[in-house]
Amino acid sequence: MAKAFASQGDMTEKKITFDEVGRDLWAFTAEGDPNSGIIIGDESVMIVEAQATPRLAAKVIEKVRSVTDKPISHVVLTHYHAVRVLGASAYGADQIIMSDTARAMVAERGQEDWDSEFQRFPRLFEGHESIPGLTWPTTTFSDMMTVYLGNRRVDLMHLGRAHTAGDIVIHVPDENVMFTGDIVEDHSACYCGDGHFADWGDTLDNIASFDVDAIAPGRGGALIGKDAVNRAIESARDFVDSTYAPAARVAARGGTLKEAWDAVRASCDPKFADYAIYEHCLPFNVARAYDEARGMDHPRIWTAERDLAMWADLQG
Repeated sequence: MAKAFASQGDMTEKKITFDEVGRDLWAFTAEGDPNSGIIIGDESVMIVEAQATPRLAAKVIEKVRSVTDKPISHVVLTHYHAVRVLGASAYGADQIIMSDTARAMVAERGQEDWDSEFQRFPRLFEGHESIPGLTWPTTTFSDMMTVYLGNRRVDLMHLGRAHTAGDIVIHVPDENVMFTGDIVEDHSACYCGDGHFADWGDTLDNIASFDVDAIAPGRGGALIGKDAVNRAIESARDFVDSTYAPAARVAARGGTLKEAWDAVRASCDPKFADYAIYEHCLPFNVARAYDEARGMDHPRIWTAERDLAMWADLQG
């Protein structure tokens, strides 16, 4: 391999921030590393996104304990990716919730995704030896379910395919705050390697229709206020469109993956090159955009071996 993945050389620990995005609603963020969310109810706490390992989850728990001593009763996982789910055991929650589709993706590709992500981005798996195995939900749903944390209502919803086929968002109506997972980011590249480009914009429209007052995104800083929310939604839309359109043009004329890579770089580098994890995401984004443009609706499974073969193709 001519050179390593950009993420393999990213070993700098990121600064953690902990922002209140609504009453008793918190965003745990870390400069473009995976975020988590905290929803505090009358008697217990819901965590959104578990982190990649129990050791990393302990950093979230430490922040939770700085604001509440209520027990953690629920862990909600917006999708199946290893960096989001493999730390779930640390919370000791009775309920672990995913969409039906996300659970099916754990069954189909959970181990392969874990192996792939660990190879690509080792820093995000600090304490990987503490992972007990794949994370399986105790509860799943198809389109929507509501959880009551005492009087606090929390709506879990599948609003469409985007970052994965099984993405969900979490809306807290009493504060009109949403936790979007990786459908929306802030100054961080959208990872589209398992995504659905044709659907992503409609899903963003569905999120925008809630006209929320704050979003805790999948990566990047908390988005507080409608201006910040709208900016991030439109940035995500621009990122996804700017990736797919040039790759689709190359695919339509029978061009190669390397030609798609060059076309996407020309489109995206001027606007997004300074975004967190941009270089890490780009090869996987281009490969998926090229596949989708050639009619492959169901994303191919990434394996450690496929990662390396794809990367080698792009170095030519």
